[in-house]
Amino acid sequence: MVRRPHILLVEDDRLVLATLTRGLDDEGFEVSAAQTAAEAVSAIAKRAPDLALLDVRLPDVSGIDLAKHLKDRAGVPFLFLSAHGDADVVQQAVDLGALGYLVKPVDVAQLVPELRAALARAEEIAALREVEDQLRIALEQGREASIAVGVLMERFRLDRGGAFELLRSRARSERRKLAGLAQEIIDATELLSLIRTKRPDDKR
Repeated sequence: MVRRPHILLVEDDRLVLATLTRGLDDEGFEVSAAQTAAEAVSAIAKRAPDLALLDVRLPDVSGIDLAKHLKDRAGVPFLFLSAHGDADVVQQAVDLGALGYLVKPVDVAQLVPELRAALARAEEIAALREVEDQLRIALEQGREASIAVGVLMERFRLDRGGAFELLRSRARSERRKLAGLAQEIIDATELLSLIRTKRPDDKR
């Protein structure tokens, strides 16, 4: 079976919460419902969702403060749902890294494509962070990996993340250690440099 995306829906209006929960369930989502930030934090502690949809105005803590908790402690991506499009609140949402900001009223038909787009974006961001983390670890672990990444950046006009991903993918496909492949790239580069700089009449 295909796993259903798990959405945490935080909305203080009981009728809206029930309507959206039922509608999203019919559209193939698994929904955890909460009316307060406290209920949301409790739900996340039990099982982290793939994405959280947060009402900006909650009875205990604002949706903005809840989003800060999700970002700093739980690593859950989020977007906002609000009855108001206040510019200051929207800017706070943007600064926090929200994947969307929807103004009520919204129905399930409007919500589904927004949620699917946000889920896809969240996956892309997670993949980029994984590459960045692996790059950081590789650069911390060895001078050879750092030099090899620099060589690939220059040779293929890549940024650092792209060069590391190329090195990592090649090592994985050849079932080799990254450090060993990095050293081979360095050796090959040094050999080519020697050949280019050596004069034809140089007998050494």
